[in-house]
Amino acid sequence: MKYLIAGLGNIGDEYANTRHNIGFMILDALVKASEIPAQKAGVFFKPDKLASVAEYKFKQRTFVLIKPSTYMNLSGKAVNYWMTQEKIPIEKVLVITDDIALPLGVLRLRAKGSDGGHNGLNNINETLGRTDYARLRFGIGNDFPKGRQVDYVLGQWTKDEMQILPERIDKAIEIIKSFGTIGLALTMTNYNNK
Repeated sequence: MKYLIAGLGNIGDEYANTRHNIGFMILDALVKASEIPAQKAGVFFKPDKLASVAEYKFKQRTFVLIKPSTYMNLSGKAVNYWMTQEKIPIEKVLVITDDIALPLGVLRLRAKGSDGGHNGLNNINETLGRTDYARLRFGIGNDFPKGRQVDYVLGQWTKDEMQILPERIDKAIEIIKSFGTIGLALTMTNYNNK
């Protein structure tokens, strides 16, 4: 069984440690936490069409991990291409994104929904022509002055925020594995509001 896990973010060093790139950070952590040595398992990201791609195997499942290289606003191109390329149906797709509507570190798994003002989700919705795909929203908080949202989401994590991230990223990895093994509904029951 194959699953497509798309961690959203922006390519380039200037975006590497920003709040908007939490999707990239979670997939990087998943690969690093893999118990199989990277060289033997082939678990590393390599540049490919519209994304950097890695394969992660867990409990007879194959997770195709993509970090779109299209920049956030065109994330749908990469998601659509890799769904088609790997013949992965919509019910086996999970998109990981930042969310300013959630407090820092809060994780919400949803089966469908609007883009909530998120440009990456908006482009995926438009490109796929549907909104019924799973998404894992990672709360980044909204501690910014009025009119400074872009500066905030594209800003670097603070030292205090960095203290919280590792445990919450580990929880996000648990959710990804659970999504692929016990399914969306049970994973939502087990992890939402925790």
